[in-house]
Amino acid sequence: MKRLRKLLLPGVLLLAVYYAVFGGEYSYFELRRTRAAIAKESADLAVLRHQIDSLKAWADSLNVDSATLERLARERFGMIRDGEILYRFAEPDDSTDSIGADTLLDR
Repeated sequence: MKRLRKLLLPGVLLLAVYYAVFGGEYSYFELRRTRAAIAKESADLAVLRHQIDSLKAWADSLNVDSATLERLARERFGMIRDGEILYRFAEPDDSTDSIGADTLLDR
């Protein structure tokens, strides 16, 4: 009986350690994977909070600062004040002029 106890106790302890490391829902590897996922999600959340703060600041400046609102209207929508002239510069469609390369060679 005593000999059985000496063999059984280390076996049970070894089985418990094996289950704690490799088995079950709360194994060591599962906890490590979960902690890594939590760290990643926390970093993503910090980035999103920073973006939200930036957008709130932008919205606040549009509500309060008329110069920012005017700059946005001018840059994005091409709006002008009365008496101003709007000049728009566009890139040419291709690098040759409208005469064409063949016409230039014939001259």
